[in-house]
Amino acid sequence: MEDLKPMPPASQRWGFVMALLGMFMAILDTQIVASSLTEIQAGVSATLEEVSWIQTSYLIAEIIVIPLAGMLVRWLSTRLAFVLSCAAFTAASAACVLAQTIEQLILLRAIQGFVGGAMIPIVYSVSFSIFPNRAMGAVQATIGLVATLAPSIGPTLGGYITQHAGWHWLFLMNIIPGIIASIGVWMLLDIDKPQFHLLRKIDFLGLLYLALFLGPLEYVLEEGPKHDWFDDTHICLISLLSVTSALLFFRRAFASSFPIVDLRVFRHRNFAVGCAMGFVVGIALYGVVYMMPMFLGGVRHLNSLQIGAIMFVTGAVMFLAAPIAGRLTDKVDLRYLLVAGLVILGIGLMMNNHLTADSDFDDFFWPQVVRGIGVLLCLVAASRLALGSLPQAEVPNASGLFNLTRNLGGAVGLALLDTLLDIRVDHHWNALIPAIDTGREPTLYALQETGALVAGAANDPASAAIAHLATRVMTQAQVLSFNDLFLWIGLLYLCAIPLALLLHKPAPYRPAHHPYPQLPDADSGSAQHPPLWAPDPAQSTANHPACDRGHCSPREACAQRSGP
Repeated sequence: MEDLKPMPPASQRWGFVMALLGMFMAILDTQIVASSLTEIQAGVSATLEEVSWIQTSYLIAEIIVIPLAGMLVRWLSTRLAFVLSCAAFTAASAACVLAQTIEQLILLRAIQGFVGGAMIPIVYSVSFSIFPNRAMGAVQATIGLVATLAPSIGPTLGGYITQHAGWHWLFLMNIIPGIIASIGVWMLLDIDKPQFHLLRKIDFLGLLYLALFLGPLEYVLEEGPKHDWFDDTHICLISLLSVTSALLFFRRAFASSFPIVDLRVFRHRNFAVGCAMGFVVGIALYGVVYMMPMFLGGVRHLNSLQIGAIMFVTGAVMFLAAPIAGRLTDKVDLRYLLVAGLVILGIGLMMNNHLTADSDFDDFFWPQVVRGIGVLLCLVAASRLALGSLPQAEVPNASGLFNLTRNLGGAVGLALLDTLLDIRVDHHWNALIPAIDTGREPTLYALQETGALVAGAANDPASAAIAHLATRVMTQAQVLSFNDLFLWIGLLYLCAIPLALLLHKPAPYRPAHHPYPQLPDADSGSAQHPPLWAPDPAQSTANHPACDRGHCSPREACAQRSGP
């Protein structure tokens, strides 16, 4: 059917750009402190273990609030929910600058993540609410670019800012963009009205169970690799809390007539499979951002600016490829595009499974080009497949769940990569050590050569030579371990291709009678018309100038008509 939904007015398009700015800041802040923890540690007099919580607290708080976006949009309206989120995020960023102790900074980072996390799914929701299907390729490519570019450049940008201006500017830089985004969205993106009376129907017990499920889960995934997982009593107790809360949350979500998060959206096959794909894409999106700095810093001993210069390739490729990816999603079956993205991403990862201790820019250039294209295709296709075929009323709730699964994929991926890296380093170390036999001529030559070099600088040249040789062996064990991980993740994406066979071909666009289906009365307690967190159709302020010319489709909603 012909796509009759008009393009939004220029004011709403500019409002959407302002919302993208807020989303970019929220995602950027997940990774921007990663390369500056040492400087922050010195600034607030913290231990290494304490300072790692600056990043962990943000991630835990963010992952709790993301699935609540649908509830916030219906209760407060899209505009008010976003502006409150963005303004509070900006205020929390300013407060982080004033933190004097590590405890204050950790608390403020948690607040920053909690209040700012809602901006991410709200942007997805807005895109499907105001733009017609014919423009969705370019729109989703732009969102995909923001979602992938922000975590990719975060550590590099953070290192550059810290080195040239100080770590306080990691938070100060959010203030002006945050003010601009808040004012812009408030003035330009009024697309629905709040329903404040829903406050008394919110399931606060379900909210508590959700927080105690996702928060501890993120903690376990972040801290588990550092404490040998379930060998640590603390990790076991936190895991038990998460599992128990998860069972209580799911029981309440399916039993309640007004759940805090409506899980019934998973009855749509494309959404369920799309979320699974988002989970898998999250592993690469965050995993590669983790592995490359680990290799370049730990093996090659490059600083943050040198690492950034190498990793800049991925961001540049995604920026250039976004318009092409957007057009492709409009022309090619999204299922085929998703499969192509998985293949390209898998190949791009496996291209880096032949690294050496001397690998540099040239060795990472083409794999990054291929990976950048693959990640963008996967994310754009997965988001359109998951959200594009849903009734518009279900998109706010669904976008929160889609972004949640992507973030959980990143968290699970980082935890697995961290654990597998330790296991493989031990494996390769034990495999290489037997070859270091003083009876072998190459070993004797290496020891004599190193001993001669340090003869004048070390009290015990023989011991220094052995230590140097051990360092070389450890470096080779690390290189081989990184090669294993790149290969395995690449194979994971190739193995995920059969999931695409479960997807239905996306249905053509069909304008609905209203932008949102009729909902039950808020006071009736009825739950016969899902979803529960959709904006009220009677309060929609959608504008359709075509009605004045008599061209509005009879099936299209319009605030300018008095009747249906």
